[in-house]
Amino acid sequence: MLEGIIIKGISGFYYVEVGNTIYECKARGIFRKKNKTPLVGDRVSISIVDEDEKKGIIENIHSRVSELVRPPVANINKVIITFSVKEPSPNFLLLDRFIVFSEREGLDIVIVLSKTDLDETGEISNSIKEEFEKVGYKVIPVSTKTGENMDKILDELEDNISVFAGQSGVGKSSIINYIAPGINLATAEISQKLGRGKHTTRHAELFKIGKNAIIADTPGFSSFELNNIEIEELQEYFIEFDEYRDCKFGSKCIHKNEPGCGIKQAVEEGKISKRRYQNYLQILDEINNLKGKLKRNL
Repeated sequence: MLEGIIIKGISGFYYVEVGNTIYECKARGIFRKKNKTPLVGDRVSISIVDEDEKKGIIENIHSRVSELVRPPVANINKVIITFSVKEPSPNFLLLDRFIVFSEREGLDIVIVLSKTDLDETGEISNSIKEEFEKVGYKVIPVSTKTGENMDKILDELEDNISVFAGQSGVGKSSIINYIAPGINLATAEISQKLGRGKHTTRHAELFKIGKNAIIADTPGFSSFELNNIEIEELQEYFIEFDEYRDCKFGSKCIHKNEPGCGIKQAVEEGKISKRRYQNYLQILDEINNLKGKLKRNL
């Protein structure tokens, strides 16, 4: 058998790259019985059905480093969270939701601020960069118009399997096209009426950039569900909270209404971003409401 990686999956067909050859494969029915579906990014073993036609069968799915449900892709280890400084304006709640998702999945996080050419004074870019670098995240302002810092994106992708995430219209496909022009992804046009982009990607697919970088272009990576996060768990994904969890109620404190809360005090003293904390409370309420609905439906 040969070993390779699934680079694309469409309508039950999986395209497995083995060296420089791509085989069109079907999966053994046993995977359905085991409730395990092959995912883009999976390392697999295949048997060859027709070498001339490059057709095969997926016989084995190797152990996964990570597994994302939405979008369905495996073995990602880095996420490039992309938000534009303008057109559309940054949605900080969505940005923090992406960070929560990525922290929970154990992904290495890089925040990319796109379209900096629209930020003439640099005020928007600098304030966002300062806020999230203070938390501990790497922030890279970029522009595909001027080429600003596009080389740094390539550096981040090296030796990783990365996924680009962000709301529609922020320029994810344009960035990928810039750093890997051979891919020729369709770029989104901003809807003048709605002020947001139109989805252009229809399926998850992996692309090689050079020898050691692989990127995933995926549909639907603009939101995620909170169902699987517990109320007490959320604080773990706001990493700046770690230093200030000296609370009267100890590990049971969710940093909302409790007196003597170290997190709330840190917010008041400007040590934790007030905006980040407010987003934490909003996500906390969403989780609480979801848990309440689930209990009522039981």
